[in-house]
Amino acid sequence: MKDFLTLLTFSSALGSGLIAGIFFAFSAFVMTALSRIPAAQGINAMQSINVVVLNFWFSFVFFGTALASVVLTIVSLARWSQTGSKALFIGSLLYLISFMVTAVLNVPLNDALAAVDPGSTAGADLWSRYVVSWTAWNTVRTLASLAALASFIIALISAARG
Repeated sequence: MKDFLTLLTFSSALGSGLIAGIFFAFSAFVMTALSRIPAAQGINAMQSINVVVLNFWFSFVFFGTALASVVLTIVSLARWSQTGSKALFIGSLLYLISFMVTAVLNVPLNDALAAVDPGSTAGADLWSRYVVSWTAWNTVRTLASLAALASFIIALISAARG
């Protein structure tokens, strides 16, 4: 069980780090770059990104880390008094918060953007609001995923010491 738990925690740390990096890139420069070009071009680019991101590798890491986090949440609660369990619980919870922000806030914004004509006035109006709102929530999920990574690392170090 200990080897499986270590492997699952390590995999969750890697997954959280990969996802945090993707999200960080969007908050740090991608959305700023898209907001500087004409609205129709920015909308077209983001609509394309939102389709292309739904691929095997991204889905494997994004959903796989969420599933692992659910398992690690349960395991950490069952082993609450053991070294590293609290960090494991916090890391799992933080990743799941990032996952939920995506599902409840960013995906509906993406769906609304997918429904507009990039060249329309309505599209341009939506785009100006979308960039601000989407980026703000993306930053929340960036920070949550990054904090999950740190917590998983702390859990691994604690378990190795303890």
